[in-house]
Amino acid sequence: MDNLSKNNSSVQKNSAKASSSAAVSTTSKSSPASGSIMQSMLPTKKGVSVGKVFMVLLLMILLGVGFGYGGSLFSAKTGASIMPSVLNPNAPVKGKIYGNGDPSIFKDAADGILKNGGIDGEGQYHLVRPGGDSQNVYLTSSTVDLSQFINQKIKVWGQTQAAQHAGWLMDVGKVQVE
Repeated sequence: MDNLSKNNSSVQKNSAKASSSAAVSTTSKSSPASGSIMQSMLPTKKGVSVGKVFMVLLLMILLGVGFGYGGSLFSAKTGASIMPSVLNPNAPVKGKIYGNGDPSIFKDAADGILKNGGIDGEGQYHLVRPGGDSQNVYLTSSTVDLSQFINQKIKVWGQTQAAQHAGWLMDVGKVQVE
């Protein structure tokens, strides 16, 4: 055991001498005349230019305005709502009757799919029915907002009006969603 303890103490002395000589050699290398050997390992960061940030923001704004404008043109052209009817609490319910048409005034009835647009200034909407354009019924309404029924199959009751261009022009008083 004495040999073992002697070997351990000599190993400790040798390691202490090695560490002190390393400390001396490290301190001798970092003299003020030779400059610092410590250098940053991190790469230098170049900042994002203000011009690039401005261009990206401008592009985002232009794209947003473009998509919004395009969506509004689509909605106005087709008459379709951008919001699905499932999410719209004011969407017409199938089978429900809207308006309160007096049966003595609103005697005429027609059904079809409601589309936006009249013909030559007569009617604001028209019902597309089987048989082609000659079978369309052009509609106005003094009591019901027909815009909520666009692209839906409906039945309307109304009063036929005199027309110069439309084959059938009707003032709608009551609507039922089919």
